[in-house]
Amino acid sequence: MNYAAIKKIDVANGPGVRVSLFVSGCTHHCKGCFNPETWDFKYGNKFTTEVEDEILEALRPDYIKGLSLLGGEPFEPINQKGLLPLLRRYKEQYPEKTLWCYTGYDFEKDILTGRLGPWEITEEMLSYIDILVDGEFVIEKKNPNLRFRGSENQRVIRVADSLSQDKVVRWDDMEGLLPDIKK
Repeated sequence: MNYAAIKKIDVANGPGVRVSLFVSGCTHHCKGCFNPETWDFKYGNKFTTEVEDEILEALRPDYIKGLSLLGGEPFEPINQKGLLPLLRRYKEQYPEKTLWCYTGYDFEKDILTGRLGPWEITEEMLSYIDILVDGEFVIEKKNPNLRFRGSENQRVIRVADSLSQDKVVRWDDMEGLLPDIKK
């Protein structure tokens, strides 16, 4: 797996100050994509254990609220496999911090159907993700007033609640009820 960039201070891709990892490789090719160079799976640099260490170190300060995964496309099968070691280490070292993931795939139609590679890998990846922002970016539905998403078709989903309730539970619906997504 390759990655395009690491932002060690990011306030745009989830609540609070976060570390964001932009993976390389995406087959969606959304019109108006803000990061089209990341469509190429070979773009950027190799994702290594040393890069994982750098990300985990950047997450150490108390003011960092969590990690956000973007792309490219984190749920491309090759990227899922490449991200799992980082996600395991992240949740072990920082269980109190949140993990947000942005995907062009639809939660019910694509991710939960197991069509994105071996289900056990997707299932494990989902077990670490607190919030999933799903859906392709649709330029005709672009809305700059939305929080943490670019177009009106995209949803901000609470993964654990959605899986346990067997229905999509949106973060937007619960905003204001909880100080953060951790109970």
